[in-house]
Amino acid sequence: MTVFILNNKKIKTTVNTGVTLLDFIREHQQLKGTKIGCREGDCGACTVLVGSLKNNKISYQSITSCIAPLGNAHGKHIVTVEGINLTKKLNVVQQAMTDNYATQCGFCTPGFVVSMTGFALENKASGLNSCNDAISGNICRCTGYKSIEKAGIEIEKKLQQKDNNHQIEWLIKEGFIPNYFETIPERLRKLTKETLHESIHMGKGTVVANGTDLYVRHADKLSEEAIHLVTHNTNLNGIECSGTSCTIGANTTVTELLEHEELRKQFPKLDGFLKLVSSEQIRNMGTLAGNFVNASPIGDMSIFFLALNSRLTIEDKNGTERKVAFQEFHTNYKVYDLHEDEIVKSISFDILGDGEDFNFEKVCKRTYLDIASVNTALRIGTEKDVIISAHAAMGGVAAIPKYLFQTCEYLIGKNINDEVIREAECILQSEIAPISDVRGAADYKRLLARQLFYAHFVELFPSKVNVQNLIAS
Repeated sequence: MTVFILNNKKIKTTVNTGVTLLDFIREHQQLKGTKIGCREGDCGACTVLVGSLKNNKISYQSITSCIAPLGNAHGKHIVTVEGINLTKKLNVVQQAMTDNYATQCGFCTPGFVVSMTGFALENKASGLNSCNDAISGNICRCTGYKSIEKAGIEIEKKLQQKDNNHQIEWLIKEGFIPNYFETIPERLRKLTKETLHESIHMGKGTVVANGTDLYVRHADKLSEEAIHLVTHNTNLNGIECSGTSCTIGANTTVTELLEHEELRKQFPKLDGFLKLVSSEQIRNMGTLAGNFVNASPIGDMSIFFLALNSRLTIEDKNGTERKVAFQEFHTNYKVYDLHEDEIVKSISFDILGDGEDFNFEKVCKRTYLDIASVNTALRIGTEKDVIISAHAAMGGVAAIPKYLFQTCEYLIGKNINDEVIREAECILQSEIAPISDVRGAADYKRLLARQLFYAHFVELFPSKVNVQNLIAS
């Protein structure tokens, strides 16, 4: 039994938990405002909001419902475009879209309106997001974005006066959301905690977190069979940084990484790094373990954590754990060290010490919401201009997310200068074996590998690197 609140209505359903939330909303509840677009999580036409109780407060995030399993709605508040309508007038977001002529055919409009309403409901740190960030996963094919951006700017201006201590009440009063939102926290607390069709450990069927990879490829299949949902397993949640190490639960999303205060201190440019990963909706859904076991050779988070010299904790159905160096986890294309009765429980890494730096680079056909042609990360430690530790990873250049063993070994003990960087890049080229595909020719990827490797040193050690010398080489 799946129990949740859909807009202002309590839902109790025995529909298979693997059915997509989009299909349940449209076909079982006949709410047709949430549109079917790409069914891959790219266009945002199916955007809904998910409200969750955290620390006795409700928090809302936007997701793409076309690749979200129904079972993950259990215990949550799901909001569609119908659920943000006011009784006798347009809400603030709808009115801003109208006033700025930000809609034409109207097909994409519900998704934009829901995403922008989600932005209004956010309680994130000031400056972490903008209204345009919130619609980074929404595509309009006919209006052009300037009018939509103008609507977003208008919404941001209205939100400057928001009372963050009583934000739901303020948003209701100002006409952003209907009155029933005020009742949702208490109603969620009272929801019967019914058990989903799986156990805490390995159950029957395909293991699914939030579906951002599996549901792109296998939504029809998963909707008809038993699945094992792991997002309700609290043992897989959380970020704990203490002493000299940091441990991150397998269910942690990219958004949770982005918003974590300690990680933002560790990586001052984390915002810039992670905003390159997919879109707002997918960052709200995509989990670390999902990215790792997807085993894509260009998985952004795989490359990020490979360069941190991370370690995986893997757990079997009996709760027995084993540790695996992340650099040894991927063994071949889409092949990794995980047995049938095991799941990834967490990933851990040593926090950056004195003299250590980290950088992440990515090139793709468009800046946001795209798969990398080549991505790379570098963790490097220096003492008096001598490299004492180096961990580099690169994606899009091999059959697996590639840890550059030989390149890293060469760098240790060397001074940082143009000659050393050029020699290291030559070793890097011998370690990689890119292929030509839709994201670029093999030679192009080798060029990107060189330029992005140089970019790490230009970014981290600008006073020690002559850019023109490196480029001329």
